[in-house]
Amino acid sequence: MEQWAKEYGNVYQIPTVFGGRRVILCDLRAIRDFYAKETWTYVGTPFSKRLLGNFGKGILWAEGEGHRRQRKALSPAFSNVGIRRLTSVFYDSAYKLKTHWDNELINQQNGVIIEVQAWMNRVAIDSIGIAGFSHDFGALDGKVSPVVAAFESLGSARPSTLARINFLLSSVIPVLSYIPTERSRMFEELKRSMRAIADVLLERSRKAISDEKSIIGLLSMFSIFAFAKPHAVVIVKAESTDGELHMSEEEVLAQLIDADERASPSSLLPSGYETTSLSLTWALIELAKHPEKQERLRKELLELGGSTDPTWDQLTGSEFLYLDAVVHETLRLHPPLVEIKRVAAQDDIIPLATPIKTTDGQVVTSVTIAKGHMGTRSKEFIPERWIGFASDGESKRVDKAGKSSDIGIPTSAQEIQGHKHILTFSDGPRTCLGKSFALAEFKAVLSVLIRSYSFEFDDSDTKIEMHRAVFPRPKVQGCDGAKVPMRVRRVD
Repeated sequence: MEQWAKEYGNVYQIPTVFGGRRVILCDLRAIRDFYAKETWTYVGTPFSKRLLGNFGKGILWAEGEGHRRQRKALSPAFSNVGIRRLTSVFYDSAYKLKTHWDNELINQQNGVIIEVQAWMNRVAIDSIGIAGFSHDFGALDGKVSPVVAAFESLGSARPSTLARINFLLSSVIPVLSYIPTERSRMFEELKRSMRAIADVLLERSRKAISDEKSIIGLLSMFSIFAFAKPHAVVIVKAESTDGELHMSEEEVLAQLIDADERASPSSLLPSGYETTSLSLTWALIELAKHPEKQERLRKELLELGGSTDPTWDQLTGSEFLYLDAVVHETLRLHPPLVEIKRVAAQDDIIPLATPIKTTDGQVVTSVTIAKGHMGTRSKEFIPERWIGFASDGESKRVDKAGKSSDIGIPTSAQEIQGHKHILTFSDGPRTCLGKSFALAEFKAVLSVLIRSYSFEFDDSDTKIEMHRAVFPRPKVQGCDGAKVPMRVRRVD
């Protein structure tokens, strides 16, 4: 796409199947305008709505006014006050992992080969299960629950050629998504497993409330009972006296139950699981490939914290600068969601461009950031770009000492309105509600791992490629499946 942007400009069209057209935006002002109009002017494609609808008509499915009301009702559950109390859950999962690895490393002076991606998956599923849904999946203890098995299948099983063709065509002809495939079978199994868990959660909540006759009555008795403390279930305020947070019964139920009127944690579980596990895996990959950066991070953690875990204030503050830099450089270089597709619900004029329509009146937007926006070294893993640099122009930066540098955050990139000038957490009305949750978990787990172990590939020329499954994941070239084996040594 970078080459096309150079040749055709920052806004261009590419053909898709059956004569369709996709509009690619690389112009920063156009991107900013696009995100500001999310859920109103630009909405999900029919195919994406179909997929999200499988998990209920919750916040990820909703558009416009429905999305605004649901987001406002859910926002307090993801506040810093609530998530602060969840820090211990993240550390509990990290130390449970550490116990297993320490046992494997007994009397192993040269370390052992550990498939780290599988363990990051287990940390992520146990953390989101306990913190978000008061349910311990026990993945770190070796338990294989139906939900864990379903997630592993979605991340490892390669879809057949027929399934890939069906998936491609379904984006143009959504009705094709109803054709049974191995992919759809996996999603159905995941839904059934999630329902069973949420049934238990809902029953537990009913028993704690005197009024069990109405789900709305049950939920309205809570201002917020989610993320208020560890082991809490996601339950939101459904009604309020001023009507600002009012959600219809269908919308409230969508947070807990699906279209079949059975309990389901909607899409919060898969989104919270997949993004964290991917980010942790990519961080370990990059740090293994850059041992000097791994050592710098370890030095910071040990010098500032010693054997003590960073507190919530330290995780979210400016004390551990390099930890924050490593996390955000990983998210910049390897965003869990690499593409956003939308259609225009109404005609729109994008700044610096004219209204762009396909032959059927749709506008499909995919956002990419051209190399020039992040400098000439944008494809390199350089956490230092986030520390102490100020921009003095489009191509050259200077550090605090006034020394010229070709890294840093260029002025053009600073025009991006998203978190830290990256779009990993999206922007506008659909900015990720779980951003603080994800960042706190990412930093907490990574701090324990880097302080305790060193990570390296046995072959310095190890190549990383993408394993194309329902959930694409990194893999070491030559491995069978989505596996990332590394040599792990204990740090004395």
